[in-house]
Amino acid sequence: MLDHLIKGATVVDGTGAPAFTADVGIRDGRIAVVAAPGTLTEEARSTEDATGLVLAPGFVDPHTHYDAQLFWDPYATPSMNHGVTTVAGGNCGFTLAPLHPDRPEDADYTRRMMSKVEGMALAALEEGVDWSWSSFAEYLDALDGRTAVNAGFMVGHCALRRYVMGADAVGGQPSDEQLAQMVGLLKDAMEAGAWGLSTTQSATHSDGDGAPVASRHARPAELIALSKAVGEHEGTQIEAILAGCLDQFSDAEIDLFVEMTAAAGRPLNWNVLTVDATVPERVPRQLLASERARKSGGRIVALTMPILTPMNMSLGTFCALNLIPGWGEVLGLPVPERIAKLRDPEVRAEMLRRADSREAGVFRRLANFGRYVIGDTYSPENEGLTGRVVKDIAAERGQDAFQCLVEICANDDLRTVLWPMPTDNDPASWALRRETWQHEDVLLGGSDAGAHLDRMCGAPYTTRFIGDCLRGRKLVPLEQAVKMLSDDPARLFGLVERGRIAEGFHADLVLFDPERIDAGPATLVHDLPGDSPRLDSRAVGIVSVRVNGVETVRDDEVTGAIPGRVLRSGRDTRTVSTR
Repeated sequence: MLDHLIKGATVVDGTGAPAFTADVGIRDGRIAVVAAPGTLTEEARSTEDATGLVLAPGFVDPHTHYDAQLFWDPYATPSMNHGVTTVAGGNCGFTLAPLHPDRPEDADYTRRMMSKVEGMALAALEEGVDWSWSSFAEYLDALDGRTAVNAGFMVGHCALRRYVMGADAVGGQPSDEQLAQMVGLLKDAMEAGAWGLSTTQSATHSDGDGAPVASRHARPAELIALSKAVGEHEGTQIEAILAGCLDQFSDAEIDLFVEMTAAAGRPLNWNVLTVDATVPERVPRQLLASERARKSGGRIVALTMPILTPMNMSLGTFCALNLIPGWGEVLGLPVPERIAKLRDPEVRAEMLRRADSREAGVFRRLANFGRYVIGDTYSPENEGLTGRVVKDIAAERGQDAFQCLVEICANDDLRTVLWPMPTDNDPASWALRRETWQHEDVLLGGSDAGAHLDRMCGAPYTTRFIGDCLRGRKLVPLEQAVKMLSDDPARLFGLVERGRIAEGFHADLVLFDPERIDAGPATLVHDLPGDSPRLDSRAVGIVSVRVNGVETVRDDEVTGAIPGRVLRSGRDTRTVSTR
């Protein structure tokens, strides 16, 4: 007997093949049968009519930071609501394990680092996670059986360095013995099921003390040694971030990436390829790394987002504006001093000069303050400004845009919410995106779901992209869009029997209304431990989500079931060799 039967669905199976109408039966967490409508004779415990609805494989998000959130939110909201059934965590060199058992202060350091670098509320990290593990194996065990989604995790380079080197991880270099210990820890983690290594050398990544995070101090020989270790284990990967990921790689960065993937014989993915028609040289430069890797026995995959992710900014809290060269020093001052500095015309002029320099990379586009929309305001002086564009207000007041924005924010003691309008929402940029997506080493993803919670909401990229493909720009057919969100990332990670609708595959499924599928606007909610805020977005048109055959979402409401699994390398992933 079947556990559940979905009748008459329009099946988009994840392979890119044309859609077809079928009845799909589920038994013991797997797809037991895919048959022509009305031909099944086997009975089912439950049945639903899916006429007019699309049944697709559950989506796989290749770049999340749900490492902590899953402890207080096993449903990985809002990702699961938007059809995501598998998430990849432990990215960018940041993980909650391993932690040295003799140094309890390391957990506090990790919490403060994650709060700073990934925008996770410190109160939520303190109150929502018990921090009872030491080894990476113990961390995975702590999550096993407690999640509604499937989740796999890389091992963070920063945690490896901290465990072995203590406080010397920031600023120091490992001895030969210490490097051997790091390699041993990484191997232990992969034996326990870690997906591989993640690391960062991005200039934007600083710890809770404002110092460059531990992995930024690693020299190439250390990265190559760890990469080689990745290649010794089944079903593993590398994820890495360099400064050039934000704009364009240097020759030395391309050399390093190529050496790492070639040493491992495993794919290396990086985040995120920004596509903008006003910078036409960026995409070919970034994909040069992929071309060189293939010639050297490796593979480098660029993640890129198929939507423009809503982001809010503020002059009062840490956000992307702090990452513009020279801006962090001003925006890190106490609020009264910050306001005084920002009101100084010479300071503003220098900030704008730095923001327009080449070193600012992709952050250059954040400095077009006339294109900002005013969000929430908190003072009588700003009444009526919500929803208005700064350039219009500035024109009325006879001010330049940055001066006008500063005065508005100063009235609110810098609490004003700011929404930058994207500069790359033009037809030429969307045409370039469509062309870029066809490259064999470009993969959709990079949501950062679980991180930067009060400033951005990338998790709904799946539903927003499909809605756009069906009723908006229609850049790719539905069948191709589903493949890009399910089978493509599943194949990159070597997921075993996931990512497609086929008999014998795990029943990770999303059922949606093609006339309605979309994502609602991002809204600020206070539902994290400690009443901390985050941006959330409702799913539209998602009828049902199933993970391992069990329904976890019905009409955008979680059911409370937790059928997800911790996916372990070598058991749930197979090796995707580059050699």
